[in-house]
Amino acid sequence: MVDVGAKPETARLAIASGRITMAAATAKAVRAGQDRPRATCLGIARVAGIQAAKRAADWIPLCHPLRLTGVDLDLRVDGDAVAITATVRAFDRSGVEMEALAAVTAAALTVYEHVQGESTAAW
Repeated sequence: MVDVGAKPETARLAIASGRITMAAATAKAVRAGQDRPRATCLGIARVAGIQAAKRAADWIPLCHPLRLTGVDLDLRVDGDAVAITATVRAFDRSGVEMEALAAVTAAALTVYEHVQGESTAAW
């Protein structure tokens, strides 16, 4: 692991984005919030992304654990896809790129998990 002890603590910001595509009917159900009886797929995916950003050092070997000051996830149905953008902030000695990428990845995986049973032909 790289020694960052001598580096000054500074404001850090990273923005990552991704998208997961699906059948139009599945995207329509996600947009309408009809994909789950108790909670929406996008709400669950948002929480998963935030949790992943906070635990990126547990996912990625040699990644520094950081004290995040903010994590924002934007998930929007865009045609036949869900567009995901994560914005991560910290005041620390290392960048927050891995945390932003982990957030997008976990959110996309959660969307997939929660809609895969909607239709066998959805993917």
